[in-house]
Amino acid sequence: MSSRPSSREAGRRGGDLATTPGHFGGRQVLALFIFLTSCCALGCTHTPARSTGVVTLGLVDRGYFDYEFREMRDRLYREFTAQTGIRVRLLPCPESAVEQLMLWQRLLGSGPGSPQVPPDVFSVDVIWPGILEKDLIDLKPLVAGDEAQHFPGLVANMTVGGRMVALPSRMDIGLMYYRTDLLQRYGYRAPPQTWGELESMAARIQRGERARGNAGFWGYVWEGAISESLTCNALEWQASEGGGVIIDADGRVTVNNVKAIRAWERAARWVGSISPPGVTTYKESDAMNLWLSGEAAFLRHWTVGYVMSRSDNSAVKGSFGVSLLPRGEAGRAEVFGGDGYAVSRHSTHPREAVALARFLCSRKAEAMEAHDLSTPPTIPALYADPELLAANPQFQPVKDVVLEGMIARPSTVTGEKYAEISAAYATAVHSVLVNQVTGAVAARRLEKQLQENPGVIPPRQVAMILPNPGIHDAPCREFPLPRGGFTRRCGLGAAHETN
Repeated sequence: MSSRPSSREAGRRGGDLATTPGHFGGRQVLALFIFLTSCCALGCTHTPARSTGVVTLGLVDRGYFDYEFREMRDRLYREFTAQTGIRVRLLPCPESAVEQLMLWQRLLGSGPGSPQVPPDVFSVDVIWPGILEKDLIDLKPLVAGDEAQHFPGLVANMTVGGRMVALPSRMDIGLMYYRTDLLQRYGYRAPPQTWGELESMAARIQRGERARGNAGFWGYVWEGAISESLTCNALEWQASEGGGVIIDADGRVTVNNVKAIRAWERAARWVGSISPPGVTTYKESDAMNLWLSGEAAFLRHWTVGYVMSRSDNSAVKGSFGVSLLPRGEAGRAEVFGGDGYAVSRHSTHPREAVALARFLCSRKAEAMEAHDLSTPPTIPALYADPELLAANPQFQPVKDVVLEGMIARPSTVTGEKYAEISAAYATAVHSVLVNQVTGAVAARRLEKQLQENPGVIPPRQVAMILPNPGIHDAPCREFPLPRGGFTRRCGLGAAHETN
């Protein structure tokens, strides 16, 4: 068993949003058919047990393929049943985010092949509320103020048109990973605080390591393939410079501006200088593979990368640290990801389903997941737990980012069009990275494309959301946990199935 993702994995040929909802290939259709069939066989179309008075709730969860996650949740389900008498049945789901979203839409009754009695509770990616909201109930009047214990921005992320369609349960952020041994070797006392410092430090360390005989060493690796990950990276670049987030909360296309263009063109200069020429084909697996092999000084990755980096099969074990991403002229900007729990408006047991959602998003449940799986919680109070922070030093930057530099992709304001918009944005940025066009030309074309696409931008104001890494489409892999055992992370080749 290896903890190192293979750089040969499929996925280097295009983005994970190249296939958008409504436009699926044969593999996705086949997988959906298989999972719908097995879901129905296991009880998706369950009939309420009225004769015995026992309620069994159907739950579909994006962490289904993570063995440690299921083991931890089984304990929670047993406790929930002991407290309430309500049973929980965890239903199967596919691994990839694209296939999951397609299945969720069918199970929620918003597409052909929907079950007569769908599951009751759904875990939802943070970029899905705007897509699924019409089939989810408003939880705000039903959760007795539970939302107040979570980070306000995460609650806003789950709010569409004034309706809180999910409660936050876990989150993720982009972080800067750096080699502590190399910083010491070259006289640096701290990781880079600005993009300019990153460029100069990466270049100097790269030159030095190559002079020491490591010809394949690089200064900085990141995800440059046309994918949701590139959307995350590029938004961090441009937002930190004050370049906005593609479409603002009022639905205005704002991407064509000097600061965004400058950020894209700066990243293009990294390609072939401090970053590999092939970085424009890298997804999370490729960037992480290079980092774990010890061939890079800096890496942009998600919080789950900490677990991977300290594994026994990592060449950087014991010689790396994590920090916030560098600042631009406007400050720091880290893209957020994560999940929440929602209740189907088609549930035959809405009261019981709300109770389960509240339980899974409670302080006790999040504390257990944080301790067992090193998953960053969405409840600020848990970041004051000394034991939790000692076992997970990567958690401190998470709270710092929430307070200082979180940014949001416009998935709620754009709803079902988000995947299309993100793919267009990533494609435009990629055209700059590979020197097909200048940043100004790419921004102008993207602006025109978005403005001319009817129905892309709904004529309403809604809360902006926190971003999801969009890294759930690679194979599952196992990684050691701080308290022993292993967790099966799906999408770590794109990184966490879980962000």
